[in-house]
Amino acid sequence: MSVIKHKNQRVGIFIDTQNLYHSAKNIYGAKVNFDQVVKESLAGRFLTRAVAYVITTESGEEKNFFEALEKMGIETKTKNLQVFAGGAKKGDWDVGLAVDAIKLAPKLDAVVLITGDGDFVPLVEFLKNVGCQVEVASFGKSSSARLIEVADDFIDLDKNPRKYLISKMRNKVRS
Repeated sequence: MSVIKHKNQRVGIFIDTQNLYHSAKNIYGAKVNFDQVVKESLAGRFLTRAVAYVITTESGEEKNFFEALEKMGIETKTKNLQVFAGGAKKGDWDVGLAVDAIKLAPKLDAVVLITGDGDFVPLVEFLKNVGCQVEVASFGKSSSARLIEVADDFIDLDKNPRKYLISKMRNKVRS
């Protein structure tokens, strides 16, 4: 993948918070350093907007996390966790993230999707067709191969996980 990154590019960063959180937890037993992931993704360019899509729970235990994101300059969009009659739970922002990226695309030169979710492949293809450079950042071990393939650039957080994680890693890093 060969992409051009220069300081005058207008960049929008869209963070699938749940996807990254669960990847880091399941692979490394750690939490994500979202500030470092955003800085790496931005690569010294002009940040137009960074948005994290987050799920709120009844307990509200995530409030400090949301505040920390906002202190980093990351806007948060929240949605309540859905609990269904049978006890199943769902928290999904895929459509909201996609709509926001499409709405902002005319004001951006590059779109960074921080997710490994293959459901975003059609979004990547659309954004590229309207002239945006589309980059993906996520843990490669839990990322869709097709998403990586269609993106103009892929930042694999597994290449240097300590840089992107907050707490001690449970599993050894495998190359």
